[in-house]
Amino acid sequence: MSNYSTEWLAEVITRLPADKEVSSGTQGYNRYRTQKAHWLGWLTKKPGAKYFRQDAPDRGAKYVYNHIMEPKMLLWLISASGLQAELVELAKEESLNKKSMASSCAAIRKVVPFQTLQKALSKSFSNSV
Repeated sequence: MSNYSTEWLAEVITRLPADKEVSSGTQGYNRYRTQKAHWLGWLTKKPGAKYFRQDAPDRGAKYVYNHIMEPKMLLWLISASGLQAELVELAKEESLNKKSMASSCAAIRKVVPFQTLQKALSKSFSNSV
């Protein structure tokens, strides 16, 4: 189990730069205009939120990262985290031409496992405090 909570992940994402807004209704964005907003909407625990997420004992940031099934969300997060551009590009390339969103996300996570992302986010978070 990861020691990093979903609250930690939401706080780190709040401090990351937003991606470019897209037109309302763009595939992969639901009702959001950026992937940053998509992440924060997904992580919220407020009743009435689009994805009212309930916590469970073993479901921290690592669990969330490993269960997202939207490649655009993952690619934005790893890009915004400050990871090397070559690694981000490799993750993007590996995710292309997969038969499903789940297999695209698995390919991204194979290139950038949570431990790699967590280190980058922790560094980014400590630099922004």
